[in-house]
Amino acid sequence: MSDSAFLTARFARTRATISADWSLTLDHHLDEVWAALTQPDELVQWLASGSVDPQLGGAARLDFEESGVTIDSRVTAFEPQRRLEYSWSCPGEPLRPLRWDLEPIGAATLLTLRLTVPAGEDAARAAAGWAAHLEMLQFALLGVPARFPYPVFKAARESYAAQVSALLIPRSVIA
Repeated sequence: MSDSAFLTARFARTRATISADWSLTLDHHLDEVWAALTQPDELVQWLASGSVDPQLGGAARLDFEESGVTIDSRVTAFEPQRRLEYSWSCPGEPLRPLRWDLEPIGAATLLTLRLTVPAGEDAARAAAGWAAHLEMLQFALLGVPARFPYPVFKAARESYAAQVSALLIPRSVIA
Protein backbone atom coordinates (compact mmCIF):
# COMPACT_ATOMS: atom_id res chain seq x y z
CA MET A 1 0.00 0.00 0.00
CA SER A 2 2.17 2.82 -1.30
CA ASP A 3 1.74 5.87 -3.48
CA SER A 4 1.90 4.01 -6.79
CA ALA A 5 1.88 0.30 -5.98
CA PHE A 6 -1.35 -1.46 -6.87
CA LEU A 7 -2.87 -4.90 -6.82
CA THR A 8 -2.26 -7.13 -9.78
CA ALA A 9 -5.40 -7.94 -11.74
CA ARG A 10 -5.98 -10.84 -14.11
CA PHE A 11 -8.02 -9.91 -17.16
CA ALA A 12 -10.12 -12.15 -19.40
CA ARG A 13 -12.26 -11.44 -22.43
CA THR A 14 -15.35 -12.90 -24.02
CA ARG A 15 -17.07 -11.50 -27.09
CA ALA A 16 -19.32 -9.33 -24.92
CA THR A 17 -17.33 -8.64 -21.75
CA ILE A 18 -13.98 -8.02 -20.13
CA SER A 19 -13.45 -9.15 -16.58
CA ALA A 20 -10.80 -8.32 -14.01
CA ASP A 21 -10.03 -10.54 -11.01
CA TRP A 22 -8.16 -9.66 -7.84
CA SER A 23 -7.27 -11.89 -4.90
CA LEU A 24 -5.80 -10.67 -1.67
CA THR A 25 -5.34 -12.09 1.77
CA LEU A 26 -6.47 -9.76 4.50
CA ASP A 27 -5.19 -10.17 8.05
CA HIS A 28 -8.71 -9.69 9.36
CA HIS A 29 -11.40 -12.10 10.45
CA LEU A 30 -14.14 -12.97 7.98
CA ASP A 31 -16.72 -11.08 10.11
CA GLU A 32 -14.73 -7.84 9.81
CA VAL A 33 -14.32 -8.13 6.05
CA TRP A 34 -17.99 -9.03 5.53
CA ALA A 35 -19.02 -6.00 7.60
CA ALA A 36 -16.77 -3.77 5.46
CA LEU A 37 -18.62 -5.01 2.35
CA THR A 38 -22.14 -4.76 3.73
CA GLN A 39 -22.48 -2.26 6.62
CA PRO A 40 -23.21 1.40 5.74
CA ASP A 41 -20.89 2.77 8.45
CA GLU A 42 -18.08 0.59 7.06
CA LEU A 43 -18.76 1.14 3.33
CA VAL A 44 -18.43 4.89 3.68
CA GLN A 45 -14.89 4.44 5.04
CA TRP A 46 -13.53 2.97 1.80
CA LEU A 47 -16.13 3.04 -0.96
CA ALA A 48 -19.06 5.45 -0.73
CA SER A 49 -22.04 6.37 1.38
CA GLY A 50 -24.97 4.07 0.90
CA SER A 51 -26.01 0.55 1.71
CA VAL A 52 -25.99 -3.01 0.44
CA ASP A 53 -28.83 -5.16 1.74
CA PRO A 54 -27.09 -8.54 2.11
CA GLN A 55 -29.82 -10.82 0.77
CA LEU A 56 -30.79 -12.08 -2.66
CA GLY A 57 -32.74 -9.28 -4.36
CA GLY A 58 -31.64 -6.74 -1.73
CA ALA A 59 -30.92 -3.17 -2.75
CA ALA A 60 -27.37 -2.05 -3.48
CA ARG A 61 -27.25 1.76 -3.46
CA LEU A 62 -24.00 3.70 -3.32
CA ASP A 63 -23.65 7.45 -3.73
CA PHE A 64 -20.34 8.80 -5.00
CA GLU A 65 -21.17 12.40 -4.21
CA GLU A 66 -17.90 13.90 -5.48
CA SER A 67 -18.30 12.39 -8.96
CA GLY A 68 -22.09 12.61 -9.14
CA VAL A 69 -22.43 8.85 -9.74
CA THR A 70 -25.06 6.85 -7.90
CA ILE A 71 -25.21 3.07 -8.12
CA ASP A 72 -28.73 1.66 -7.84
CA SER A 73 -28.75 -2.10 -8.22
CA ARG A 74 -29.94 -5.38 -6.72
CA VAL A 75 -28.03 -8.22 -5.07
CA THR A 76 -27.93 -11.04 -7.64
CA ALA A 77 -25.90 -13.65 -5.73
CA PHE A 78 -25.69 -14.09 -2.01
CA GLU A 79 -24.26 -16.55 0.46
CA PRO A 80 -23.83 -15.14 3.98
CA GLN A 81 -20.21 -14.20 4.67
CA ARG A 82 -19.09 -16.02 1.52
CA ARG A 83 -20.45 -14.34 -1.62
CA LEU A 84 -22.04 -11.04 -2.54
CA GLU A 85 -22.77 -9.91 -6.08
CA TYR A 86 -24.50 -6.86 -7.48
CA SER A 87 -24.19 -4.79 -10.63
CA TRP A 88 -22.02 -1.71 -10.63
CA SER A 89 -24.66 0.18 -12.58
CA CYS A 90 -28.01 1.91 -12.45
CA PRO A 91 -31.33 0.82 -13.96
CA GLY A 92 -31.23 1.10 -17.73
CA GLU A 93 -27.43 0.83 -17.90
CA PRO A 94 -25.51 -2.25 -19.01
CA LEU A 95 -24.82 -4.77 -16.28
CA ARG A 96 -21.37 -4.49 -14.67
CA PRO A 97 -21.40 -7.29 -12.10
CA LEU A 98 -19.16 -7.17 -9.04
CA ARG A 99 -18.72 -10.49 -7.28
CA TRP A 100 -17.07 -10.61 -3.87
CA ASP A 101 -16.02 -14.05 -2.61
CA LEU A 102 -14.63 -14.55 0.88
CA GLU A 103 -12.84 -17.57 2.28
CA PRO A 104 -11.57 -17.85 5.86
CA ILE A 105 -7.92 -18.79 6.24
CA GLY A 106 -7.51 -19.21 9.97
CA ALA A 107 -7.87 -15.71 11.44
CA ALA A 108 -7.33 -14.14 7.99
CA THR A 109 -9.64 -13.87 4.97
CA LEU A 110 -9.00 -14.49 1.29
CA LEU A 111 -10.98 -11.88 -0.66
CA THR A 112 -11.53 -12.39 -4.37
CA LEU A 113 -13.21 -9.70 -6.45
CA ARG A 114 -14.39 -10.07 -10.03
CA LEU A 115 -15.49 -7.03 -12.00
CA THR A 116 -17.12 -7.59 -15.40
CA VAL A 117 -17.82 -4.76 -17.83
CA PRO A 118 -19.18 -4.65 -21.39
CA ALA A 119 -16.37 -5.12 -23.92
CA GLY A 120 -16.92 -1.64 -25.39
CA GLU A 121 -16.27 0.15 -22.09
CA ASP A 122 -12.95 1.33 -20.65
CA ALA A 123 -12.19 -1.80 -18.60
CA ALA A 124 -8.76 -0.48 -17.58
CA ARG A 125 -10.30 2.63 -16.04
CA ALA A 126 -12.98 0.65 -14.21
CA ALA A 127 -10.41 -1.85 -12.93
CA ALA A 128 -8.04 0.91 -11.83
CA GLY A 129 -10.83 2.43 -9.78
CA TRP A 130 -11.31 -0.90 -8.04
CA ALA A 131 -7.57 -1.28 -7.43
CA ALA A 132 -7.71 2.08 -5.65
CA HIS A 133 -10.81 1.16 -3.65
CA LEU A 134 -9.28 -2.18 -2.64
CA GLU A 135 -6.33 -0.26 -1.22
CA MET A 136 -8.78 1.96 0.65
CA LEU A 137 -10.51 -1.18 1.98
CA GLN A 138 -7.20 -2.41 3.39
CA PHE A 139 -6.66 0.90 5.17
CA ALA A 140 -10.25 0.96 6.45
CA LEU A 141 -9.83 -2.50 7.95
CA LEU A 142 -6.81 -1.14 9.83
CA GLY A 143 -8.89 1.79 11.08
CA VAL A 144 -6.81 4.27 9.09
CA PRO A 145 -8.71 6.97 7.15
CA ALA A 146 -7.72 7.19 3.47
CA ARG A 147 -8.66 9.42 0.60
CA PHE A 148 -8.98 8.07 -2.93
CA PRO A 149 -5.38 7.23 -3.95
CA TYR A 150 -5.07 8.90 -7.36
CA PRO A 151 -1.41 7.82 -7.84
CA VAL A 152 -2.53 4.19 -7.43
CA PHE A 153 -5.42 4.74 -9.85
CA LYS A 154 -3.12 6.34 -12.43
CA ALA A 155 -0.41 3.66 -12.23
CA ALA A 156 -2.95 0.84 -12.29
CA ARG A 157 -4.84 2.34 -15.24
CA GLU A 158 -1.67 2.56 -17.31
CA SER A 159 -0.69 -1.03 -16.55
CA TYR A 160 -4.19 -2.39 -16.93
CA ALA A 161 -4.66 -0.56 -20.26
CA ALA A 162 -1.70 -2.48 -21.69
CA GLN A 163 -3.15 -5.77 -20.44
CA VAL A 164 -6.62 -5.03 -21.81
CA SER A 165 -5.17 -3.86 -25.12
CA ALA A 166 -3.35 -7.18 -25.49
CA LEU A 167 -6.69 -8.96 -25.03
CA LEU A 168 -8.24 -6.97 -27.88
CA ILE A 169 -5.63 -7.86 -30.51
CA PRO A 170 -7.20 -10.39 -32.88
CA ARG A 171 -5.61 -13.81 -32.45
CA SER A 172 -4.83 -14.01 -36.19
CA VAL A 173 -2.53 -10.96 -35.82
CA ILE A 174 -0.62 -12.60 -32.93
CA ALA A 175 -0.10 -15.93 -34.75
